[in-house]
Amino acid sequence: MKRRPGPILFWQFALATAASGAAPAVPPPDVSGFRDSAHHWRTINQPERIMQALPDQPAYAPAQVREIADNILHFQRENGGWPKDYDMQAVLTPAQREQIRATRANTDTSYDNHTTHTQTAYLAAAFVATGEAAYRDGSVRGLRFMLASQYPNGGFPQWWPKGGAIAKRITLNDGVMIGILNVLQDAAERRPAFAWLDDGLRAECAAAAARGTACLLRMQVAAGGRKTGWGQQHDETTLATVGARTFEPACVSPADTTEAVRFLMRLPQPGPEVVAAVEAAAAWLEKTKLTGIRVERVPAPKVEFFRHTADFDVVVVPDPAARPLWARMVEVGTDRPIFASRDGVVVYSLAEVDRERRTGSGWYTTTPQRLLETELPRWRKGRAARPG
Repeated sequence: MKRRPGPILFWQFALATAASGAAPAVPPPDVSGFRDSAHHWRTINQPERIMQALPDQPAYAPAQVREIADNILHFQRENGGWPKDYDMQAVLTPAQREQIRATRANTDTSYDNHTTHTQTAYLAAAFVATGEAAYRDGSVRGLRFMLASQYPNGGFPQWWPKGGAIAKRITLNDGVMIGILNVLQDAAERRPAFAWLDDGLRAECAAAAARGTACLLRMQVAAGGRKTGWGQQHDETTLATVGARTFEPACVSPADTTEAVRFLMRLPQPGPEVVAAVEAAAAWLEKTKLTGIRVERVPAPKVEFFRHTADFDVVVVPDPAARPLWARMVEVGTDRPIFASRDGVVVYSLAEVDRERRTGSGWYTTTPQRLLETELPRWRKGRAARPG
């Protein structure tokens, strides 16, 4: 019987193709994970950054893999992680490069706003696409940073090694824990970007992903005798859903619940506990769906707030034809949408939030719709088709 090529042969082929000067064997790595931090760098006022974006600063195209990967290595801190809220695709000036180089020893490393795990995954894929050993080594440093930052209970903080009250929380918001778990699971499964990974590091990643999955299952919020979804942040000791910034009270989060469910559904052999968690979360998402309304931006006098400038306002209007919406935050136990301004007072309508936060945060999401209508039925069908 002819033997099927395994991942290592795919990897050897990719390297050989890159070395030959032919077209890449794989498409350029995905850059979508960088958009969140890039948006913050380019549009949100953060004077504490080590460097600021210039007006209309150019960016590398996704096909410019080496330029982007070199940028990522330049931003990588000595501890293996990355600082948040910079654009990995930015065409940097010599002065900006020097500002980054001079702060390489800083420990301002974070997972917030889809940071560190995205760079780690990109460098792995860039190594496959180019064969450049420096990209592999940078990805390994990123993986080891992630492994070192994991709590014994399996969770991950928002920032590491530094950590204030919020930074120490186990965070699902802004792509933190689920983003990390997806990269670790990719490494554990030796997905194409990680086909080169040695057995020892692959095993460490697999063990960390398993611990993280077990922690995720324990964190699922229960109310009224039933499991619901997950919060934006969870206490690093009790695992209970907790608040973070003043306008982020303890809640259950439909968007973060959707990402948690997607991660659980990707597991190759989900046990009964995983299946039960997925189905409970899906039922909760169906229950908290909002219909008959839409969110609209309307013109308003221009106001300069500390973090952003707004020449618009955000309102909720009736619309029987609108597609389903979910609130960003749902109250534990009542399943009511909740909102807050920077004063931290919980209110129950967007109109009660001050304009600074109405225009400075996203208060509704459509993310669960695709999960409920397409992805979940496909997952159920695939499970039903499996033997045994």
